[in-house]
Amino acid sequence: MKNVKRRDFVTGAAAAGATGALAAASSFPKPAIAQGTFKWRMVTTWPKNFPGLGTGANLLAKMIGEMSEGRLEVEVYGAGEIVPAFESMDAVSSGTVEMGHGAPYYWKGKVPASQFIASLPFGLTAQEQNAWFYYGGGQELADKVYAEMGTKFFPSGNTGVQMGGWFNKEINSLDDYNGLKMRIPGLGGEVVKAAGGIVVNLPGGEIPPALQSGAIDATEWVGPYNDLAFGLYKSAKFYYYPGWHEPATVLDCFVNMKAWESLPADLQAVVEGANRAVNLAVLSEFQARNNDSLDVLINEHGVVLKKFPDEVLNGLGGLAGQVLTELADQDPMSREVLDSILDFRRKLIAWTKVSEQSYMTARLLPFEYAKPSRG
Repeated sequence: MKNVKRRDFVTGAAAAGATGALAAASSFPKPAIAQGTFKWRMVTTWPKNFPGLGTGANLLAKMIGEMSEGRLEVEVYGAGEIVPAFESMDAVSSGTVEMGHGAPYYWKGKVPASQFIASLPFGLTAQEQNAWFYYGGGQELADKVYAEMGTKFFPSGNTGVQMGGWFNKEINSLDDYNGLKMRIPGLGGEVVKAAGGIVVNLPGGEIPPALQSGAIDATEWVGPYNDLAFGLYKSAKFYYYPGWHEPATVLDCFVNMKAWESLPADLQAVVEGANRAVNLAVLSEFQARNNDSLDVLINEHGVVLKKFPDEVLNGLGGLAGQVLTELADQDPMSREVLDSILDFRRKLIAWTKVSEQSYMTARLLPFEYAKPSRG
């Protein structure tokens, strides 16, 4: 009965460069499979144990082990421990390791449609993204995209609404992006390019020294919780919001397809259920910790919080529409994914106006509310 209950719960709940790295990785001993027990390795794009992201991957491995009662054990490796961050997909696709954890836009050079799965500028919120994945056909489309890389896809965490980035000069007009060297990935990076910026794509661990040395003029990472941990306030003064480029960013768990198909049905259900749980847990952690971290950045480190002017946001929104259309029209799979998201976005905007948007406005009215007891 214990196993039946557990099953019910989880069921509901650059190629040349990569070749050398993967060859080196082959020196690691292959995991053994004995008597229905599986030992997998997970490579990540995150620095080892990095708050929210790396720890999210750790939580996923822990939950899989516990929910399977040790039948499937996953050992986690941070970026660079087996392969560099951006070669994680190569390692999983080739079968060098069984599982990876990162963000879909990192794989746009392999399958362009993957960047549309990650986040759209001025697109879906985290709650809306999850609704699309679980009830709007998003999981099926993502599986189709990731099958092109020989992997199975799971949403495995979400950052929620990000910050707009760290700058050493004020952004008062769209022209201020012209010539700006900025670390910004995915479709947001394509929009910054369209605005005249020079876009640099760096894994997380390389961002602080690049900003400190002046190799880049500006950067976005995630939000206050992660940005404080990276010490980005040491090298930039202005902290802009909102994160128009990533109103929510899904983190991906990707599993080598042969490894996935080798699992019995109940362990497949364990992996799916653990990813669903971690998807919620990671988003909840960011939501819980971002404001306290923002207070520290402002009150202890003198960071200047700035809102993008409406003129800038309006200009970026217009460019985003052009960029999304042009990129999708170049690739049938990207067009299929974008059309699905746009249709879902239209419906949810209509409902959000009636529900959350109107409630948030009501919550800000100047009535006197209950006060916490201070003992």
